[in-house]
Amino acid sequence: MKILQFYVPQEFVLIIMRMKLVGLLLAALLVPSMQSVAAESVQLQQLLVEADKNNPSLRAADEKVAVAESKIDQLTSLRDPVLSIALSNYPIDELKSDVSPMTGNEVRLAQKFPFPGKLDAKGRMAAEKSRWFAAAYQDARLQVRRQVKDAWYRLLFLQRAIELTDRNLEIIDNFIELTETRYEVGKGLQQNVLKAQLQRSKQMDKLLRLQQQREATRAELNSLAGRETDHELTVSGQLDFADIVFSLDKLQQEAVKKRPMFAAFAALIEQYKSQRELAILDYRPDFTLWAGYRFRDDGLRDGGTDFVSAGLSFNLPVRKARRRAAVAEADSSLRLAYQKRNDFNNRVNLAIHRFLTKLNQATQLADLYKNGILPQADQTFQATLSAYRVDKVDFLSLLDSLMGLYRYKIDYVRTLSDQQRSLAALEAAAGLDVDQL
Repeated sequence: MKILQFYVPQEFVLIIMRMKLVGLLLAALLVPSMQSVAAESVQLQQLLVEADKNNPSLRAADEKVAVAESKIDQLTSLRDPVLSIALSNYPIDELKSDVSPMTGNEVRLAQKFPFPGKLDAKGRMAAEKSRWFAAAYQDARLQVRRQVKDAWYRLLFLQRAIELTDRNLEIIDNFIELTETRYEVGKGLQQNVLKAQLQRSKQMDKLLRLQQQREATRAELNSLAGRETDHELTVSGQLDFADIVFSLDKLQQEAVKKRPMFAAFAALIEQYKSQRELAILDYRPDFTLWAGYRFRDDGLRDGGTDFVSAGLSFNLPVRKARRRAAVAEADSSLRLAYQKRNDFNNRVNLAIHRFLTKLNQATQLADLYKNGILPQADQTFQATLSAYRVDKVDFLSLLDSLMGLYRYKIDYVRTLSDQQRSLAALEAAAGLDVDQL
C-alpha cells in the first residue's frame, strides 16, 4: 500500500500561523475586560460579617466594654457593713464576767455612708467610661470594615492582573513559535526571536510577583476575618467604574455626627467633669453609723441588765493639699480631653480631605482610561494589526502595540481598585458606613 505524502510550502505554514496568531489576538480583545461585581459583593459581605464576629482586635475591644460596664455596680455600691464582737472590760486579776458592772460581751454593727453625691459622681464616671469604650468599639468596627474592603479590592485587582498576564503569555508563546518559524525559513531575524523570549521572561517575572502578592493579600484578608491565614478564598468577580460625587464640607460636618469616636470623646469629657465634681465633694466628710448591744452577766449586783449603744463617726477632711491636687488633676484632664477631641477632629477633617481627593483623582483617571486611553490604545492596536496583515509592520511592532493595550487595561483595573479603596477609606473616616454596624 503506497502512502501519499504532500509537500507543504513554508510560506503556507507562515500564513497559517499568522492567521492563528491574529485569531488569538482578536479573541483576547473580544473577551470582556470588565464584569459585574454581583458575584464578589456576596463574598465581601460575608467577610465583613465574619470580621465583625471573629476579628481578634474587635473581640478585645468588646471585652473592654464588658469590663467597663462591670465597674459601674462596683463603684456605686455601699461598702459592706462591719460586724464586730468584743469582750469588754474584763478585770485582769480575775477575768470574770460577774465581777465588774462594766464587763460585758458586745456585738456591734457599723455601716459607712459616703457624703451625698459621691456615689452618684462615681457612677457617672464609670458609666461615661463604659460609653467611651462602647463608642471606641463601634469606631474600631468601622476601621476593620475599611481594612477588609481595602484588602478585598486589592485582591480583585491582583486576580484580574494575573488573568491579563496569563493571556499575554499565551499570545507571546504563539508569537515566539511564529518568529522561530520565520527565522528558520529565512523570513525573520534572530533578534526578533530573542526579544520575544525576553518579553516572555519579563511577563513571567511579573506573573510570579503578582501571584506572591495575591497570596499575601489572601492571608491578610483571612486574618482580618478571623480565619486561618491559609484558608481557601476564591475571588470570582471583577471591578466596575463608580461615578460618585461627594461634598467635602458636608462630609466633614456629618462626620461629627456619625463617627462613633466623637461620641466617645463626648463621654470622656463628661467622665472628667464627674471626676472634678467628685474631687470637690471629697472636701466633705464621709459618715459611719454604728449600733451595739452588750450582753452582761446575770450574776451582777444590778441583775446584769444588757446595754445598747449607737453612734456616728466621720473623717476629718483636713488634708487640703491632697484635695486641691485632685481638683487640679480633674481640671487638667478635662482640658486634655477637649484638646484630644479637637486634635481628632482635625485629623478626621484631614483624612476626609485626603481620601476624597484620592477618590476624585481615581474617578477622573478611571474615566480617562475608560473613555480615552483604552479606546485609543485599542484603535492603535487595530491599525497595527491591519498593517501586519499586509506585511507593512513587523511582528515586534504588533507585539509592542498589544502589550501597550494590555498594560493600559491593567492600569485601568488598578485605578478602579484604587477608586474603591479610596471610597472605603472615605466611608470609614466620615462614618458613612456607620449604618451597617
